[in-house]
Amino acid sequence: MVGAGPGDPELLTLKAVKAIASATVLLVDDLVNDAVLAHAAPNARIVYVGKRGGCASTPQAFIEKLMVSEAQRGEQVVRLKGGDPFVFGRGGEEVEALQAAGIVVRVVNGITAGLAALTSLNVPLTHREHAHGVVFVTGHAKPGDSGTDWVALAHAAHQAKLTLVIYMGVSGAATIQSALLQGLPSDTPVAIIQNASLPSQRHAVATLATLYDTLQSERLGSPSVIVVGNVLHGLQAAHAADASLALRAQG
Repeated sequence: MVGAGPGDPELLTLKAVKAIASATVLLVDDLVNDAVLAHAAPNARIVYVGKRGGCASTPQAFIEKLMVSEAQRGEQVVRLKGGDPFVFGRGGEEVEALQAAGIVVRVVNGITAGLAALTSLNVPLTHREHAHGVVFVTGHAKPGDSGTDWVALAHAAHQAKLTLVIYMGVSGAATIQSALLQGLPSDTPVAIIQNASLPSQRHAVATLATLYDTLQSERLGSPSVIVVGNVLHGLQAAHAADASLALRAQG
């Protein structure tokens, strides 16, 4: 089980590169950069098992069955997942399926998009003056699940000075914004980062009150990470200064 990182192939770990090179079969997620596969052996079999919100996806049960069957045939199987396998990657479910079949599993961590997204903007997830912790949370609930209690999370974030990093939150941004505003100030800084770490990366800076409108006006879509918290104050101030300079230049 190998984390391919947020997109930039240079962010792979050395351990990930060695594991990919050793594979005879690679089961590859949709968001894995094709350049990562340059590390695979020439005779390795590559099977794409894409999963992306809003698109046709390979059923999870099929992926697990395929991993088990290939391993039982004696193949050296690498399940290559975007980001980190254990951060919203269903890695836990897949490890459970493999272990239930008596298959030995080794997990290689990858840099998760929530970390890479803010790092690309030179902003920390935690800061002793602004944020005492960080919460990674999904904005996409499992079918039949009520999902995150955003109001309770907002109150906790405000009281404990937490940075919120929201994965898969674009489609539910209006609902998330409305709920978070019940526990966080409307001027709380927000950043939306699309395609973190890739050359196509785009981002926008807003406040919690303008989150949804900014997503619409800037035409930011998936895959994006939404970050909410006071660690963004410096970035917010820099963007405001840039906007002011641009207005002066136009004048």
